[in-house]
Amino acid sequence: MSSSSAATETTSPELPAVREEILAYYALGKEDARIRQGSGRLEFWRTQDVLRRLLPAAPARVLDVGGGSGVHAEWLARDGYEVELIDPVPLHVDQAGRLPGVTARLGDARALPADDASYDAVLLLGPLYHLPERPDRVRALGEALRAVRPGGLVVAATINRYTALHGLLRQELYFDPAQRARTDDVSTHGRHGTDHGAFTTAYLAEPAEVPDEFSEAGLVPEGQYGLQGVAWLMGGVEEWLDDPERREAVMSATRRIESEPTLLGASGHVLTAGRRRP
Repeated sequence: MSSSSAATETTSPELPAVREEILAYYALGKEDARIRQGSGRLEFWRTQDVLRRLLPAAPARVLDVGGGSGVHAEWLARDGYEVELIDPVPLHVDQAGRLPGVTARLGDARALPADDASYDAVLLLGPLYHLPERPDRVRALGEALRAVRPGGLVVAATINRYTALHGLLRQELYFDPAQRARTDDVSTHGRHGTDHGAFTTAYLAEPAEVPDEFSEAGLVPEGQYGLQGVAWLMGGVEEWLDDPERREAVMSATRRIESEPTLLGASGHVLTAGRRRP
């Protein structure tokens, strides 16, 4: 059975606290449904698709850092992995801790409550894009390096720099002068604030930045994978995903171009994979 820790410490004395607006945003409880419905399913299924090819065979110990409500931890546990989830949001820890085969507890990606070299793989499918400062992102990757065994896998998700711009074009909102100005501002430096739209504080990365941050943390970058490709920008994608035959065609198309360098930045999200040196 899974268990949920009652611990409340999410920071060490020298570590800045997780931003209040980020905690408040996720405390609304919307994250659990975000990639289970509508066009968000493409991100969900493609994350499964990539991870099932990269992860070591089950049973293996997987640390899901910033794993939210356990959307990915749930299927990983069903696949036979031993999954521990760490997240700074109490609601998420409670939700994930109820899932069969998942152990969940509070914690911060920059100071993991994990023993050295104790996991076969470490996933950071949310933390990096909520750490606007590069030193914090490198610190989180360094913590993943510490927690994974020698030769073990680390996979991190990032939101692409022009995702907000592309998304507003798709929704026909970019033509509004105020929306356009805010989005152009984010596209310039990647820093998304609460005044930029419905999302919370985030950092939107250039794909090429992330392998450099892996290297700075001591990891050996191995590859990058665009999750949604260009399919998420096309009208009708939600209906396509409802049809099994069309869904497989979309999955095949995004898989075909997933690591094409000239197209990585068009995807909404990118997974970057690396390893701790043996």
